[in-house]
Amino acid sequence: MLQSVKKIEPIVVPEATVTEPNHLGSGRHYKWLADHGNVNMAMPAPEPRVVTIDAQPQTVTIDLHRTAIMVIDMQNDFCAKGGWVDHLGFDYTPDRAPIEPLQRLLPELRAAGAHVIWVNWGNRPDLKNMPPNQLHLYKPKGVGIGLGEALPGHGARVLEKDSWAAAIVDELKPEPEDIHVDKYRISGFWDTPLDSILRNLGVKTILFAGVNTDQCVMHSLTDANFLGYGCLMVEDCCATTSPDFCVEASIWNVKKCFGFVTHSDDVIDALGEIRTK
Repeated sequence: MLQSVKKIEPIVVPEATVTEPNHLGSGRHYKWLADHGNVNMAMPAPEPRVVTIDAQPQTVTIDLHRTAIMVIDMQNDFCAKGGWVDHLGFDYTPDRAPIEPLQRLLPELRAAGAHVIWVNWGNRPDLKNMPPNQLHLYKPKGVGIGLGEALPGHGARVLEKDSWAAAIVDELKPEPEDIHVDKYRISGFWDTPLDSILRNLGVKTILFAGVNTDQCVMHSLTDANFLGYGCLMVEDCCATTSPDFCVEASIWNVKKCFGFVTHSDDVIDALGEIRTK
């Protein structure tokens, strides 16, 4: 005996009734405006917020809406007692020099509309993207404590993502709107989404801060220069445990080849001028 087959009614999906257009995109400089019938790709960019900063070898005029400060490696492993540099027997205190000027500068830049981007070592626990040459850099004789290995006393793993060792020092407090990017090499641009994030935000100019001046700061800055960004090293917001001649060479090369060098006081003074207008 045949059973009756229940008729299946088609599912009717109501048309979207979007009354207000939706903004698509995270960048302030460029969004699409979409509604049910149209996608507007021609939205105007925000009016530039222009400021001129005293720098060497020339003054620099920038649009704060298209500017970011990149704070590199201000982490416990480099800047705190009990961190990796301290464990190795080196004086970590020079790397703390940027803390005080950054405490003054970062709130001013945020208030002026610039992006704050924290670029820090944050290695995978399994180190699967770390080839032998990078492991050798931090463990040159094959012995001792290298990347991802536990520091004595508290057991934090060297420069491992989410460990105390890789955390930003307590004295610097990121805000919720700040952006965080993990890096896996001396340059913050290698094998990371940093360039894509900057371009999506419409950033054209980058201020550089952090440690070490002659290593992670310098090579992130040179890569940014090669990618077409305007680069300013904020000299007093950078530091290193390397010899003085390394800093002198880095600053000379930035001014000669890769960008401009300024001071946090000069940036703050410039921002103060636009506040009074």
